[in-house]
Amino acid sequence: MSFRELTMIDVREVLRRWQAGQSARQMAREGVVSRRTATRYIEAAKELGLVLDSELTDEAVRKVAGEVQERPAPEPSEMRTVLDQQRVRIEHWLEHDLTLIRVQELLVREGVSIPYTTLRRYAHEELGWKERAPTVRIDDPPAGEEAQIDFGEMGFVATAEGRRRKLWVLIVTLPMSRHQFVWPTFRQTVEALCEALDAAWRFFGGIVQRVVLDNMSAAVVRADAKDPGINPSFAEYAQARGFFVDPARVRHPQDKARVENQVPYVRERWFAGETFSDDLAMLRASAERWCIEVAGARIHGTTRRVPLEVFNAEERSLLAPAPTTPFEVPRWTKAKVHPDHHVQVAYALYSVPTQYRGQTMRVRVDRRTVKIYAGNDLIKAHSRVEPGKRSTDTADYPIGTAPYARRSVDGIVAKAREQGEHVGVYAERLLAGPLPWTRMRQAYGLLRLCEKYEPARVDALCARSLAFDVLDVSRIERMLKSARTAEDTAPKGTVVPLPASRFARDPASFATIKRSPKGGT
Repeated sequence: MSFRELTMIDVREVLRRWQAGQSARQMAREGVVSRRTATRYIEAAKELGLVLDSELTDEAVRKVAGEVQERPAPEPSEMRTVLDQQRVRIEHWLEHDLTLIRVQELLVREGVSIPYTTLRRYAHEELGWKERAPTVRIDDPPAGEEAQIDFGEMGFVATAEGRRRKLWVLIVTLPMSRHQFVWPTFRQTVEALCEALDAAWRFFGGIVQRVVLDNMSAAVVRADAKDPGINPSFAEYAQARGFFVDPARVRHPQDKARVENQVPYVRERWFAGETFSDDLAMLRASAERWCIEVAGARIHGTTRRVPLEVFNAEERSLLAPAPTTPFEVPRWTKAKVHPDHHVQVAYALYSVPTQYRGQTMRVRVDRRTVKIYAGNDLIKAHSRVEPGKRSTDTADYPIGTAPYARRSVDGIVAKAREQGEHVGVYAERLLAGPLPWTRMRQAYGLLRLCEKYEPARVDALCARSLAFDVLDVSRIERMLKSARTAEDTAPKGTVVPLPASRFARDPASFATIKRSPKGGT
């Protein structure tokens, strides 16, 4: 099995199974992780002081993950490198049913000499190849240990509008007693799966230790015989309810044979010949009655016993307590941090610290919260907002930029006052009024002028502009540029005054009648 970095949910699953008494070999056999991977995480947990009754807090799981994942991966051997170069040809030969002995002979003919045991190990670990084995009948698991589940297509039901709608059922079978539960549904989402399983646990009066299922997309996101990827939302549900997930192999119905052959049985004995509408409450009540009165009361063809009687006598008491509250199914997704420090999740925006801009985050969404993860580390948590809204923590922005994000008028005026008395008054007058943010760009421009030119010069021009009630930042900028141009062209050592204001003249120059000193004309 190739190396794969486990997520927090995967690591928690390994530790949870270890605390439940499972060995690394058993985890590998059940497709959780490889034996080597499980051993590494178990040893790391022991080194960090975790014991079988330790609480698996998020911090403890994160430390175990960091202890294992920070170690450098071993370099591949020379023979493994040679086999990697021949990987496509080996896969092609195995797909055409060539034996591994024949593959080794063909490689030798091509000048590639590899020991058979090395080739066999490579085929097992990298290509998922297995020797053909004879079919054997597997004993049923102990009472209360296992449930096998499968979605089955029933047919079409009529809607109130006269159309047809396809109906599915989730069938949950207990292999030991053969007692089963049927849950009609129109969807096969993870939410529908969790709802159906909760209904099954209430029907049985308890929860089993293990659930065997096929590679349905609601529960399995990556089908692999040795390294399946469990849907993180369903993995959280399994952890909350306390059972282990055991996916069957692709195209291996014998892995869940006890429920596989129940799909046509339910279709023929419950659905066929009936007239159902799309009323789910009625469908589910009918299916539950059928499970008790027909499927549960029959003499099973294989065991020759009545499933409901066997369940009540030998299995019910061994189940873990059934859930009393519904499970809120979270949604996991990926989102890229945009240049504005936000990720978009469910049509809403949530801020992320500035150092993560441009990176892709893993996001967990439920009804109340949005949690953002970088790898296994929780870097931000927000209360969920409605679509079209945003949740912004200004502490996520670079230092000094929060006032810009908040459109803080008081913050801009305070910065302007630091540059000069008249600059502060000018900014305060500029931003006065009912819509101050419409002039915030001018206020930012005034502050930039103080950075570009001497604050004293800007303060002097602001004083002149205020005297004539002129609030025009562009005019102040032109006057500063004019003064700088004059300085650049004046002889060295010459002091160039700021340009005079347009109307800065003696009031007498505006008089229309000249008067004598004695008041005559």
